[in-house]
Amino acid sequence: MKKEKLIRKYDKQVKMYENNRKNQKLAGLRNKIIKKAYGKVLEVGVGAGANFPYYDRNNVEVTGVDFSFEMIKNAKRAASIFQVKAKFIQEDIDELILEDNSFDCIVSTLSLCSYPEPILTLNRFNSWCREDGIILLMEHGLSSNPILSVTQKMIDPLYTKISGCHCNRNINKIIEKSNLQVDQIERYWSDIIYLVQARPTK
Repeated sequence: MKKEKLIRKYDKQVKMYENNRKNQKLAGLRNKIIKKAYGKVLEVGVGAGANFPYYDRNNVEVTGVDFSFEMIKNAKRAASIFQVKAKFIQEDIDELILEDNSFDCIVSTLSLCSYPEPILTLNRFNSWCREDGIILLMEHGLSSNPILSVTQKMIDPLYTKISGCHCNRNINKIIEKSNLQVDQIERYWSDIIYLVQARPTK
């Protein structure tokens, strides 16, 4: 899918992403991973700011990145509502230029599914994160349930066309092939949802 078309698709989905902030099934998982964030935080694919309720606002300064203007606009509103100190960059992750070793923590939630080269994206996280920092991921991917995984593979072309993201990515393999060192990984919902705490290798 061409990038301009993908951006327009996400611009139109902003209301759905804003409602995700109220999704109680995801709220507990978001809280579990986001409460670990500290210091200078880079949140990639910030969306409509669904993670802002769960940051320790006294212990973080968030830089939120998204390529959608409408998402950024809503994320700014969420940061204000939940009193999180934040600044925002409207940019495609593949074109984002940041200094190496410039963040204590990098956060990505439900966004790895949309990047064309997810391994390269994780390697960029590795570069941007300080040596003693952490990378926190909450991602969805291929289930360990045979029936569900076959279904995910079958519907992925249509799913991608409708939503702009893939539902059949093997998160384990993607992380294993990246430069990240996994410290902790938890799986939920038939292993569709992954909570990952990792650190960079330098």
